[in-house]
Amino acid sequence: MLCRLASAGRSSAKLIAPLGCLVSRQKHTLPDLPYDYGALEPHINAEIMQLHHSKHHATYVNNLNVAEEKYKEALAKGDVTAQVSLQPAVKFNGGGHINHTIFWTNLSPNGGGEPKGELMEAIKRDFGSFASFKEKLTAVSVGVQGSGWGWLGYNKEQGRLQIAACANQDPLQGTTGLIPLLGIDVWEHAYYLQYKNVRPDYLKAIWNVINWENVSSRYATCKK
Repeated sequence: MLCRLASAGRSSAKLIAPLGCLVSRQKHTLPDLPYDYGALEPHINAEIMQLHHSKHHATYVNNLNVAEEKYKEALAKGDVTAQVSLQPAVKFNGGGHINHTIFWTNLSPNGGGEPKGELMEAIKRDFGSFASFKEKLTAVSVGVQGSGWGWLGYNKEQGRLQIAACANQDPLQGTTGLIPLLGIDVWEHAYYLQYKNVRPDYLKAIWNVINWENVSSRYATCKK
């Protein structure tokens, strides 16, 4: 997947393994938001969204391009030591690019409420109720130590939904095997300017802007 990280849901095992594709790759670019920076107010303010997207996500993209260029040079030289030493940078910045590309589409100014259709039925089957699911994902996200993400993912082998947490920018699929459906960024840069250090308040607010149409579409796609 490293050739096109914008296809943000593939494994980081695939993200690191086929690095030969770097020879002819295109540079990664910052995706546009599907809404204005202030569109998620009052739940997430415009200042946070602008900094989060145009600074933090942009930094992951830039650093990923730098790491890939260095990796390309290491490949050309046959320098395996350099290739190995660059993999953490590829994982961190590649994961940051993957995770945020998903995150922006998981949010919407017209979001909130509850999902419908097959996704709702799956949530009820695997968690008992939507309320129980919401409580569990919130608790896992609150409990992330330091920086990381809370996720709703799909276990393709078992055919069921699962909740997981990932540290730092570790991509969900590459570190757990789960296909990402809904990610909640709990790095402080995602909420501190508005919610200070009270992560639970941010997590309470973010449910008002969850784009269930996007999550449902991801669920339908990964079941095929």
